[in-house]
Amino acid sequence: MNVQRRTLPEGVPVALTVARSATRSRRPPKTPRIPKARRIKDPAVDRGYQVVNYCVLGFFTVAVLYPLIYVFSSSVSSGYAIASGKVVLWPVGLNFEAYKTIFSSPHILIGLGNSIFYAVVGAMIGTALTILAAYPLSRKDLYGRRPLMFFLLIPTLFSAGIIPNYVVVQQLGLLNTRWAIVLPAAMTVFNVIITRTFYQLNIPDELLEAGKVDGASNLRFFLSIALPLSKPIIAVNMLFYAVGQWNSWFSAMIYLTNTDLYPLQLVLREVLTLGSVNPDQVGSMSAAEFAHRQDLFNKLRYALIVVAMLPPLIAYPFVQRHFVKGALIGSLK
Repeated sequence: MNVQRRTLPEGVPVALTVARSATRSRRPPKTPRIPKARRIKDPAVDRGYQVVNYCVLGFFTVAVLYPLIYVFSSSVSSGYAIASGKVVLWPVGLNFEAYKTIFSSPHILIGLGNSIFYAVVGAMIGTALTILAAYPLSRKDLYGRRPLMFFLLIPTLFSAGIIPNYVVVQQLGLLNTRWAIVLPAAMTVFNVIITRTFYQLNIPDELLEAGKVDGASNLRFFLSIALPLSKPIIAVNMLFYAVGQWNSWFSAMIYLTNTDLYPLQLVLREVLTLGSVNPDQVGSMSAAEFAHRQDLFNKLRYALIVVAMLPPLIAYPFVQRHFVKGALIGSLK
């Protein structure tokens, strides 16, 4: 057998060659390549379920968005196009005369300001009363907690009716005042139950005991610990009360006769139900211009709907996560 001997180049020491060979032998082996995972194809049943799911969700999305788009398109279209049914999706005869009329009408602007006042003040008062009622009811050491909760549930089962409520508001001297709208709807049992459940789930008794060990009273514990932890439920209550006050019109129709106190929803109701608009409500429009009035009215009612629903749509994305959390908390009770 012929063995080939490897000759070293001249000038290369034998020790250096041996060290290089030992270094190569001590190198870790290369990591083998892991083959890419192949995508598992969904069975035909799963694909069919996804197709049906997307179709159903798409249908409901269109059913929700189309009325909003149609109302906005009609508000910026010509009155003739609206009356003749030419507006289907996009505006026809683009103009903003209805919005100019709304923001130049003192009656409508006063109604808008009243709605903002009722929504903001009502939300603040309602949230404060709800938290003050729900936090003590969430504590197990409250004496008579169950009878108090049963007492709060009675109005949800039995309603006094319109006439007794009207008599109470009249005897309190609240007729034809802003407080006739704010105070009767200041607190709802549903929001109290949601807030009480929030405190029961997020503020354990051990935290209260730790506060007592540190020398904190019940009021100190509520102001320093419980209230700062209540930001999500405060946002939920503010949203519930604000939206409820913003959409309310029936209470104003019963308790108010002064048109300067009407909320925007009641003004919108008059426009939609009566089918006509007084000249005082639309600024420069005169009663003699009947044709122009009808043309403007066709656009005005849609523009009023847009103005009425715009504030809740703007505020909702900022409190959406709190709204979902509040709905989940309410589903537990």
